[in-house]
Amino acid sequence: MTSAPRARSMLLAALLLGVVAVWGWTFVVVKDAIAIHGVLPFLAVRFTLGAACLGVICARRIDWRTFGTGAAIGLVLGAGFLLQTLGLARTTASNTGLITGLFVIFAPLANRLFFGVRIRAMLWAAIALSLIGLLLLTGSGPSGNGSGEMLTLGCAAMFGLHVALLDRFAKGHDAVVLTFGQLASAAALFLIFCAGQSAPLLPPPGVWPALIITGVFASAVAFLIQTYVQQHLNAVQTAMILLAEPIFAVLFGCLLHGDRMTLLQIIGGVIMIATMSLVELRGQKPGTTR
Repeated sequence: MTSAPRARSMLLAALLLGVVAVWGWTFVVVKDAIAIHGVLPFLAVRFTLGAACLGVICARRIDWRTFGTGAAIGLVLGAGFLLQTLGLARTTASNTGLITGLFVIFAPLANRLFFGVRIRAMLWAAIALSLIGLLLLTGSGPSGNGSGEMLTLGCAAMFGLHVALLDRFAKGHDAVVLTFGQLASAAALFLIFCAGQSAPLLPPPGVWPALIITGVFASAVAFLIQTYVQQHLNAVQTAMILLAEPIFAVLFGCLLHGDRMTLLQIIGGVIMIATMSLVELRGQKPGTTR
């Protein structure tokens, strides 16, 4: 890889890492908000805000084929966020962030299962090391005994599939329109679910800061960046960067909720960061499609 493409790849990786840091912070933000407003109303307003922001940008450049592709992918995204937020309501922000990181296993598995992508041995080893780090971060590893943990595990599967779908279908599409389709589809899904509930859709004033943070920055801006980055990086490279999300979730849990990390958890975090750095610096390709 020449210096210019390598520099571009590293810049895209750094941009996506910034997005991941915001997502790690929002575990704490969302947990506090849904305790006041509820899961479905919060998600409906969040994704409606995000879709509205992108809708203004791409109103005059809408391509319905791209929008339809994004809308289909958005159903998977919406399912992942529904499972994640329901799990977050039943367990801690740190646990939710950590278990969500298991999507790094599901992304290449979905790519292999649905699209026949073969993964090179070095990247499989990197995924295995990342899993070890993730298990150390959780102490004894997520047991799946609690309902919140099981819901979050389902979320990890959906997010892994979402990464694989973007890797397969994002290239060749306008990133803004594709992201708009995803957020609009997820918003419609949550609004339909809310229609059958008696809970008020509009939140109290104290929840609006969380909605703006998650709807505008963690949804519209963040998913636009993710979609653009995945037009240039493959699913495994993206998954390795996104794996930093549980690290940030634990970090903000410690800073904002008073959580404390054990020595094993610190070691796990170091392993994960080192593995991601190795994959990015080596610039390896993940394999080819049959």
